[in-house]
Amino acid sequence: MYNTAMQSADLNAATPEVHGAISKRSAELDGVTVTQVTFGPGAKWSKDLKDYAGTDLCELPHVALVLEGTVAVEMTDGSYEEFSEGNVMLLPPGHDAWSVGDKACTFVEFSRGNDYYASEPAT
Repeated sequence: MYNTAMQSADLNAATPEVHGAISKRSAELDGVTVTQVTFGPGAKWSKDLKDYAGTDLCELPHVALVLEGTVAVEMTDGSYEEFSEGNVMLLPPGHDAWSVGDKACTFVEFSRGNDYYASEPAT
């Protein structure tokens, strides 16, 4: 059932969660998690989030809008792409990602459940 009421949340009011050089803030809107993710300089998913997620690569899909900086993504098949400010990215499961250059990369991700960013760490 779709909620027809207007909703809002303040990402700036969310407590940041930090994993190495990667930080995130999340807000919930009726089943949609909105997460602002920042990959600091030198950040890499397989270095900073691998242990937290409990997988060698990120095994979840992501839809996100890059606000600043550049993030590089490599898939298990070796395909590679960089996403920069203003790019919208859809990442299928089975990828690694890292910040490019000496500037942080910030993106806002939209997900509907099954996202490790919104769940407890793997045990």
